[in-house]
Amino acid sequence: MSRIYLDWNATTPLRPEARAAMIAAMDVLGNPSSVHAEGRAAKALMERSRGNIAAALGAEGADIVFTSGATEAAALACAGRGLICADVEHEAVSAWCDASLTVDSDGRVTVPDPGRTALQLANSETGVVQDLPSGLAVSDLTQGFGKLPLAFNWLGCDMGLVSAHKLGGPKGIGALVVRRGLDVASQLKGGGQEMGRRAGTENLIGIAGFAAAAEAAARDLADGAWDRVAEIRNILDSALSALEFGIISVGNRAKRLPNTLNLIAPGWKGETQVMAMDLAGFAVSAGSACSSGKVRASRVLKAMGFDEIEAGQAIRVSLGPDVTEDQVLRFAEAWARDYKRIRSRVA
Repeated sequence: MSRIYLDWNATTPLRPEARAAMIAAMDVLGNPSSVHAEGRAAKALMERSRGNIAAALGAEGADIVFTSGATEAAALACAGRGLICADVEHEAVSAWCDASLTVDSDGRVTVPDPGRTALQLANSETGVVQDLPSGLAVSDLTQGFGKLPLAFNWLGCDMGLVSAHKLGGPKGIGALVVRRGLDVASQLKGGGQEMGRRAGTENLIGIAGFAAAAEAAARDLADGAWDRVAEIRNILDSALSALEFGIISVGNRAKRLPNTLNLIAPGWKGETQVMAMDLAGFAVSAGSACSSGKVRASRVLKAMGFDEIEAGQAIRVSLGPDVTEDQVLRFAEAWARDYKRIRSRVA
Protein backbone atom coordinates (compact mmCIF):
# COMPACT_ATOMS: atom_id res chain seq x y z
CA MET A 1 0.00 0.00 0.00
CA SER A 2 1.38 3.40 -1.01
CA ARG A 3 1.21 5.82 1.90
CA ILE A 4 0.00 9.42 1.55
CA TYR A 5 1.67 12.08 3.68
CA LEU A 6 -0.74 14.79 4.90
CA ASP A 7 1.24 16.21 7.83
CA TRP A 8 3.28 18.95 6.17
CA ASN A 9 2.90 21.35 9.11
CA ALA A 10 4.80 18.88 11.29
CA THR A 11 7.68 18.55 8.86
CA THR A 12 8.18 18.57 5.11
CA PRO A 13 10.01 16.28 2.68
CA LEU A 14 13.60 17.31 2.12
CA ARG A 15 13.87 19.27 -1.11
CA PRO A 16 16.35 17.94 -3.68
CA GLU A 17 17.99 21.38 -3.77
CA ALA A 18 18.59 21.18 -0.02
CA ARG A 19 19.94 17.64 -0.25
CA ALA A 20 22.40 18.65 -2.99
CA ALA A 21 23.57 21.71 -1.06
CA MET A 22 24.12 19.66 2.09
CA ILE A 23 26.13 17.01 0.25
CA ALA A 24 28.31 19.73 -1.27
CA ALA A 25 28.80 21.36 2.14
CA MET A 26 30.06 18.07 3.58
CA ASP A 27 33.25 18.59 1.55
CA VAL A 28 33.86 22.05 3.05
CA LEU A 29 36.45 21.22 5.68
CA GLY A 30 37.03 24.37 7.69
CA ASN A 31 35.50 25.83 10.84
CA PRO A 32 33.86 29.16 9.93
CA SER A 33 35.65 30.80 12.87
CA SER A 34 39.13 29.77 11.69
CA VAL A 35 41.23 32.35 9.86
CA HIS A 36 43.09 30.03 7.48
CA ALA A 37 41.98 29.34 3.90
CA GLU A 38 39.78 26.39 4.84
CA GLY A 39 38.07 28.40 7.55
CA ARG A 40 37.54 31.34 5.21
CA ALA A 41 35.93 29.03 2.65
CA ALA A 42 33.54 27.70 5.29
CA LYS A 43 32.72 31.22 6.45
CA ALA A 44 32.11 32.35 2.87
CA LEU A 45 29.60 29.53 2.36
CA MET A 46 27.90 30.37 5.64
CA GLU A 47 27.61 34.07 4.82
CA ARG A 48 26.29 33.38 1.31
CA SER A 49 23.69 31.13 2.88
CA ARG A 50 22.82 33.79 5.46
CA GLY A 51 22.31 36.33 2.70
CA ASN A 52 20.18 33.95 0.64
CA ILE A 53 17.92 33.20 3.60
CA ALA A 54 17.59 36.92 4.34
CA ALA A 55 16.62 37.58 0.72
CA ALA A 56 14.01 34.78 0.70
CA LEU A 57 12.58 36.13 3.95
CA GLY A 58 12.61 39.77 2.87
CA ALA A 59 14.97 40.50 5.75
CA GLU A 60 17.86 42.25 4.03
CA GLY A 61 19.38 44.59 6.59
CA ALA A 62 18.28 42.42 9.51
CA ASP A 63 20.54 40.00 11.38
CA ILE A 64 20.03 36.28 10.74
CA VAL A 65 21.22 34.40 13.84
CA PHE A 66 21.51 30.67 13.22
CA THR A 67 20.11 28.37 15.90
CA SER A 68 19.24 24.69 16.24
CA GLY A 69 15.64 25.47 15.28
CA ALA A 70 12.71 27.75 16.03
CA THR A 71 12.45 26.45 19.60
CA GLU A 72 15.92 27.70 20.47
CA ALA A 73 15.23 30.92 18.57
CA ALA A 74 12.11 31.41 20.71
CA ALA A 75 14.12 31.01 23.91
CA LEU A 76 16.71 33.47 22.65
CA ALA A 77 14.03 36.00 21.71
CA CYS A 78 11.69 35.66 24.67
CA ALA A 79 13.62 34.61 27.79
CA GLY A 80 13.54 37.16 30.57
CA ARG A 81 11.65 39.81 28.61
CA GLY A 82 8.29 39.68 30.40
CA LEU A 83 6.33 39.23 27.20
CA ILE A 84 2.64 38.42 26.87
CA CYS A 85 0.98 36.14 24.33
CA ALA A 86 -2.17 34.10 23.72
CA ASP A 87 -2.65 30.40 24.30
CA VAL A 88 -2.65 29.77 20.56
CA GLU A 89 1.13 30.22 20.44
CA HIS A 90 3.39 27.22 20.05
CA GLU A 91 4.62 26.00 23.43
CA ALA A 92 8.15 27.02 22.48
CA VAL A 93 6.90 30.62 22.72
CA SER A 94 4.18 30.40 25.38
CA ALA A 95 6.64 28.76 27.81
CA TRP A 96 8.42 32.12 28.08
CA CYS A 97 5.37 34.41 28.12
CA ASP A 98 2.28 35.24 30.14
CA ALA A 99 -0.47 33.70 28.00
CA SER A 100 -3.13 36.24 28.94
CA LEU A 101 -4.26 37.69 25.59
CA THR A 102 -7.81 37.23 24.34
CA VAL A 103 -8.58 34.87 21.45
CA ASP A 104 -11.87 35.00 19.53
CA SER A 105 -13.79 32.00 18.18
CA ASP A 106 -12.00 32.31 14.84
CA GLY A 107 -8.57 32.13 16.46
CA ARG A 108 -7.70 35.80 16.09
CA VAL A 109 -5.80 37.49 18.90
CA THR A 110 -6.39 40.95 20.36
CA VAL A 111 -3.08 42.78 20.92
CA PRO A 112 -3.30 45.88 23.15
CA ASP A 113 0.46 46.35 23.59
CA PRO A 114 2.52 45.14 20.59
CA GLY A 115 5.86 46.11 22.13
CA ARG A 116 5.35 43.56 24.92
CA THR A 117 3.74 40.87 22.77
CA ALA A 118 4.76 37.67 21.00
CA LEU A 119 2.29 36.82 18.23
CA GLN A 120 2.58 34.12 15.58
CA LEU A 121 1.98 34.83 11.93
CA ALA A 122 0.07 31.58 11.45
CA ASN A 123 -1.08 28.78 13.71
CA SER A 124 0.30 25.30 13.05
CA GLU A 125 -2.89 23.51 14.18
CA THR A 126 -5.69 25.62 12.69
CA GLY A 127 -3.80 27.53 9.99
CA VAL A 128 -5.35 30.81 11.18
CA VAL A 129 -3.29 33.79 10.00
CA GLN A 130 -3.00 36.82 12.27
CA ASP A 131 -2.93 40.48 11.27
CA LEU A 132 0.40 41.43 12.83
CA PRO A 133 0.44 44.92 14.35
CA SER A 134 3.47 47.12 13.78
CA GLY A 135 5.90 47.30 16.67
CA LEU A 136 5.46 43.66 17.70
CA ALA A 137 8.21 42.32 19.96
CA VAL A 138 8.40 38.78 18.54
CA SER A 139 6.61 36.88 15.78
CA ASP A 140 6.79 33.16 15.12
CA LEU A 141 7.02 33.09 11.31
CA THR A 142 7.71 29.37 11.11
CA GLN A 143 4.49 28.20 9.46
CA GLY A 144 4.10 31.21 7.19
CA PHE A 145 7.64 31.31 5.78
CA GLY A 146 7.49 29.79 2.32
CA LYS A 147 3.68 29.49 2.23
CA LEU A 148 2.60 33.15 2.45
CA PRO A 149 3.93 36.32 0.80
CA LEU A 150 6.18 37.59 3.55
CA ALA A 151 8.83 40.25 4.09
CA PHE A 152 10.27 40.67 7.56
CA ASN A 153 11.26 44.21 6.65
CA TRP A 154 7.59 45.11 6.12
CA LEU A 155 6.28 43.57 9.33
CA GLY A 156 7.72 46.17 11.66
CA CYS A 157 8.49 43.63 14.39
CA ASP A 158 11.69 43.35 16.40
CA MET A 159 12.36 39.63 16.00
CA GLY A 160 11.09 36.64 14.03
CA LEU A 161 11.49 32.88 14.38
CA VAL A 162 11.99 30.50 11.43
CA SER A 163 12.82 26.82 10.96
CA ALA A 164 14.26 25.01 7.93
CA HIS A 165 12.35 21.75 8.10
CA LYS A 166 8.98 23.48 7.68
CA LEU A 167 9.87 24.50 4.09
CA GLY A 168 11.83 21.55 2.75
CA GLY A 169 15.10 22.02 4.58
CA PRO A 170 16.81 19.77 7.13
CA LYS A 171 15.76 19.33 10.73
CA GLY A 172 17.94 20.83 13.46
CA ILE A 173 18.56 24.24 11.92
CA GLY A 174 16.62 27.49 12.24
CA ALA A 175 17.19 31.15 12.83
CA LEU A 176 16.27 34.16 14.90
CA VAL A 177 15.74 37.20 12.69
CA VAL A 178 16.68 40.37 14.55
CA ARG A 179 16.06 43.97 13.62
CA ARG A 180 19.49 45.48 13.13
CA GLY A 181 20.78 47.29 16.20
CA LEU A 182 18.59 45.41 18.68
CA ASP A 183 20.45 43.93 21.63
CA VAL A 184 19.88 40.21 22.22
CA ALA A 185 21.64 38.47 25.11
CA SER A 186 23.16 35.09 24.30
CA GLN A 187 21.72 32.14 26.21
CA LEU A 188 24.77 29.99 25.37
CA LYS A 189 28.20 31.05 26.58
CA GLY A 190 31.27 30.13 24.62
CA GLY A 191 33.14 31.42 21.61
CA GLY A 192 30.86 34.34 20.75
CA GLN A 193 29.74 33.11 17.34
CA GLU A 194 26.71 34.56 15.55
CA MET A 195 27.52 38.18 16.41
CA GLY A 196 27.85 37.22 20.07
CA ARG A 197 24.23 36.04 20.23
CA ARG A 198 24.61 32.27 19.97
CA ALA A 199 27.87 30.56 20.92
CA GLY A 200 28.93 27.27 19.34
CA THR A 201 30.33 26.19 15.99
CA GLU A 202 27.70 26.73 13.33
CA ASN A 203 25.95 23.79 11.63
CA LEU A 204 27.35 24.54 8.18
CA ILE A 205 25.74 21.54 6.47
CA GLY A 206 22.34 22.41 7.89
CA ILE A 207 22.78 26.09 7.06
CA ALA A 208 23.58 25.29 3.43
CA GLY A 209 20.48 23.07 3.21
CA PHE A 210 18.35 25.76 4.85
CA ALA A 211 19.46 28.38 2.34
CA ALA A 212 18.81 26.13 -0.66
CA ALA A 213 15.36 25.20 0.67
CA ALA A 214 14.48 28.85 1.36
CA GLU A 215 15.41 29.87 -2.18
CA ALA A 216 13.40 27.00 -3.68
CA ALA A 217 10.43 27.79 -1.43
CA ALA A 218 10.48 31.42 -2.56
CA ARG A 219 10.40 30.29 -6.20
CA ASP A 220 7.49 27.94 -5.52
CA LEU A 221 5.54 30.71 -3.81
CA ALA A 222 6.16 33.11 -6.70
CA ASP A 223 5.07 30.43 -9.19
CA GLY A 224 1.70 29.99 -7.45
CA ALA A 225 2.34 26.53 -6.00
CA TRP A 226 0.52 27.36 -2.76
CA ASP A 227 -2.48 28.79 -4.61
CA ARG A 228 -2.91 25.33 -6.11
CA VAL A 229 -2.52 23.76 -2.67
CA ALA A 230 -5.30 26.03 -1.36
CA GLU A 231 -7.61 24.82 -4.15
CA ILE A 232 -6.99 21.19 -3.17
CA ARG A 233 -7.46 21.98 0.54
CA ASN A 234 -10.80 23.59 -0.28
CA ILE A 235 -11.87 20.54 -2.28
CA LEU A 236 -11.13 18.36 0.75
CA ASP A 237 -12.93 20.77 3.08
CA SER A 238 -16.01 20.74 0.85
CA ALA A 239 -15.98 16.96 0.48
CA LEU A 240 -15.93 16.42 4.24
CA SER A 241 -18.39 19.20 5.05
CA ALA A 242 -20.86 17.70 2.58
CA LEU A 243 -21.10 14.58 4.75
CA GLU A 244 -23.46 16.46 7.10
CA PHE A 245 -22.17 14.69 10.20
CA GLY A 246 -21.96 17.90 12.24
CA ILE A 247 -18.27 18.22 11.40
CA ILE A 248 -16.71 21.53 12.44
CA SER A 249 -14.11 23.06 10.11
CA VAL A 250 -12.08 25.12 12.56
CA GLY A 251 -11.10 28.67 11.62
CA ASN A 252 -12.74 28.58 8.21
CA ARG A 253 -14.15 32.09 8.66
CA ALA A 254 -10.67 33.53 9.14
CA LYS A 255 -7.74 33.82 6.76
CA ARG A 256 -5.86 30.52 6.92
CA LEU A 257 -2.67 28.99 5.62
CA PRO A 258 -3.38 27.62 2.15
CA ASN A 259 -2.64 24.04 3.17
CA THR A 260 -4.26 23.55 6.58
CA LEU A 261 -7.57 21.96 7.56
CA ASN A 262 -8.52 21.35 11.20
CA LEU A 263 -11.61 19.21 11.73
CA ILE A 264 -13.65 18.35 14.80
CA ALA A 265 -15.57 15.09 14.40
CA PRO A 266 -18.19 14.75 17.18
CA GLY A 267 -17.92 11.41 18.93
CA TRP A 268 -14.51 10.43 17.53
CA LYS A 269 -11.37 11.16 19.53
CA GLY A 270 -8.56 12.85 17.65
CA GLU A 271 -5.90 10.33 18.56
CA THR A 272 -8.21 7.49 17.46
CA GLN A 273 -8.73 9.23 14.14
CA VAL A 274 -4.97 9.54 13.68
CA MET A 275 -4.46 5.83 14.39
CA ALA A 276 -7.30 4.80 12.08
CA MET A 277 -5.95 6.91 9.23
CA ASP A 278 -2.43 5.64 9.84
CA LEU A 279 -3.69 2.08 9.41
CA ALA A 280 -5.48 3.19 6.23
CA GLY A 281 -2.21 4.60 4.85
CA PHE A 282 -2.57 8.33 5.62
CA ALA A 283 -0.32 10.43 7.87
CA VAL A 284 -2.27 13.15 9.70
CA SER A 285 -1.98 14.53 13.23
CA ALA A 286 -4.05 15.51 16.24
CA GLY A 287 -2.25 18.85 16.60
CA SER A 288 1.25 20.24 16.83
CA ALA A 289 3.86 17.52 16.35
CA CYS A 290 5.60 18.76 19.49
CA SER A 291 2.58 17.90 21.62
CA SER A 292 0.41 15.46 19.66
CA GLY A 293 2.14 12.47 21.26
CA LYS A 294 0.60 13.52 24.56
CA VAL A 295 -3.02 12.45 24.92
CA ARG A 296 -4.74 15.71 25.78
CA ALA A 297 -7.14 18.16 24.25
CA SER A 298 -5.70 20.95 22.12
CA ARG A 299 -5.13 24.06 24.21
CA VAL A 300 -5.28 26.08 20.96
CA LEU A 301 -8.87 24.97 20.36
CA LYS A 302 -9.77 25.50 24.01
CA ALA A 303 -8.41 29.05 23.74
CA MET A 304 -10.80 29.55 20.81
CA GLY A 305 -13.76 28.54 23.02
CA PHE A 306 -14.17 24.85 22.24
CA ASP A 307 -14.79 22.67 25.26
CA GLU A 308 -12.53 19.84 26.46
CA ILE A 309 -14.46 17.17 24.58
CA GLU A 310 -14.62 19.07 21.29
CA ALA A 311 -10.95 20.02 21.49
CA GLY A 312 -10.10 16.35 21.96
CA GLN A 313 -11.98 15.36 18.79
CA ALA A 314 -9.88 17.35 16.33
CA ILE A 315 -7.38 16.35 13.69
CA ARG A 316 -5.17 18.44 11.47
CA VAL A 317 -4.68 17.67 7.80
CA SER A 318 -1.88 19.71 6.24
CA LEU A 319 -0.94 19.53 2.57
CA GLY A 320 2.02 20.40 0.40
CA PRO A 321 2.65 21.03 -3.29
CA ASP A 322 3.19 17.32 -3.92
CA VAL A 323 -0.30 16.38 -2.70
CA THR A 324 -2.88 15.74 -5.42
CA GLU A 325 -6.65 16.11 -5.60
CA ASP A 326 -6.97 12.35 -6.02
CA GLN A 327 -5.01 11.76 -2.82
CA VAL A 328 -7.17 14.06 -0.68
CA LEU A 329 -10.35 12.55 -2.08
CA ARG A 330 -9.03 9.10 -1.22
CA PHE A 331 -8.38 10.38 2.28
CA ALA A 332 -11.91 11.81 2.49
CA GLU A 333 -13.35 8.48 1.44
CA ALA A 334 -11.33 6.50 4.00
CA TRP A 335 -12.03 8.99 6.78
CA ALA A 336 -15.77 9.08 6.05
CA ARG A 337 -15.96 5.28 5.92
CA ASP A 338 -14.36 4.95 9.37
CA TYR A 339 -16.39 7.81 10.82
CA LYS A 340 -19.66 6.24 9.65
CA ARG A 341 -18.62 3.03 11.40
CA ILE A 342 -17.86 4.93 14.63
CA ARG A 343 -21.20 6.78 14.47
CA SER A 344 -23.13 3.56 13.91
CA ARG A 345 -21.66 2.13 17.10
CA VAL A 346 -22.74 5.05 19.27
CA ALA A 347 -26.10 5.66 17.57
